Amino acid sequence: MDDKEFFQAVADRAGLSREEAADLTRATLETLARRLSDGEARDLALELPERLRDSFERGRGEMEIFDADELIRKVSERTGLTRSETDRGVRAALGALQGAVSEKEFEHAMSQLGKGYAQLVESAAG
Repeated sequence: MDDKEFFQAVADRAGLSREEAADLTRATLETLARRLSDGEARDLALELPERLRDSFERGRGEMEIFDADELIRKVSERTGLTRSETDRGVRAALGALQGAVSEKEFEHAMSQLGKGYAQLVESAAG
């Protein structure tokens, strides 16, 4: 899956324009990279197309701890989308991420994130 296909998948799942989906995806990946250990963010990024990998690279650094609701708040602030749009978009971006990387790498990342993030992914799949 290339970055354009990724953005389109997010747009379709979340009911956003492709431009909104691209902005939201970049913000989600960059913010998510801050929540993961540096090594895990790097490993996940290596499995993504280059333009998406760049978002993870920008977010890498010292790990921050925040829950799934805070992820949505942070992404909403960065994109200017409503809470509802951001919630749908983050779920869609996580679902697309799950489909774009290996199951093993996705499970490693999810093991660092916790139950709230897992619920976001489960609702994206449903």
